[in-house]
Amino acid sequence: MELLKVEQIEKYYGNKSSLTKAIDDISFKVDKGEFVAIMGASGSGKTTLLNCISTIDRVTAGHIYLEGVDVTALKGKALNRFRREKLGFIFQDFNLLDTLTAYENISLALSIQKKSASVIDAAVKNVAEQLGITDVLNKYPYQMSGGQKQRVASARAIVTNPSLVLADEPTGALDSKSSKMLLERFNYLNKECNATIMMVTHDSFSASYASRVIFIKDGKIYHEIARGEDSRKQFFDKIIDVVTLLGGDANDVI
Repeated sequence: MELLKVEQIEKYYGNKSSLTKAIDDISFKVDKGEFVAIMGASGSGKTTLLNCISTIDRVTAGHIYLEGVDVTALKGKALNRFRREKLGFIFQDFNLLDTLTAYENISLALSIQKKSASVIDAAVKNVAEQLGITDVLNKYPYQMSGGQKQRVASARAIVTNPSLVLADEPTGALDSKSSKMLLERFNYLNKECNATIMMVTHDSFSASYASRVIFIKDGKIYHEIARGEDSRKQFFDKIIDVVTLLGGDANDVI
């Protein structure tokens, strides 16, 4: 079942005297329950693409549809409601509120939606158990490790049961052990909870957890590969092959 449709989008920055084309006629689809990674070198347009899908940035041309709704046409309160109800965001630098506990950070989105205290409590405890962070719910961000903070941020992103979870370099600030733990939780959410995830990453190890990888070069789709029946190791090797063709440094992506 098609969830996301990106149709011939373009994104320009600057003015006539100095114009940069960050996205150049990109089209693709994502089905419900897919885990898609977007890869590309720095400056390739991958984060701009994610920002356009997340409505943080607006496209110059083309259309983006989520569950049949033209996201590019939304404005004002309708756009805010769409972000709140349909999207979950996970950022590299966590973006947790320092003055709130993990429980309060996770529950904030549900509070904004005016859910009852009992509904909020059940939802927070459920997602905390899924992500293995029950023991830090009463802690503040400064009392947590980087891995714990990123899992709290992930819990906050999915507690509202959004249609699409968007992750921008979610393992970028984590050590290898914390990265692996987070990616395994993503895999659990994708497989067991049918969460649809789109993740921007420069890291081949992270991308190997996805079911499909789209490679971006110079603002265009360069290539894409699907995992299919491959093991994660086999898929990782295929990703490395494409990264090498892209001109990337293998030492930078392993």
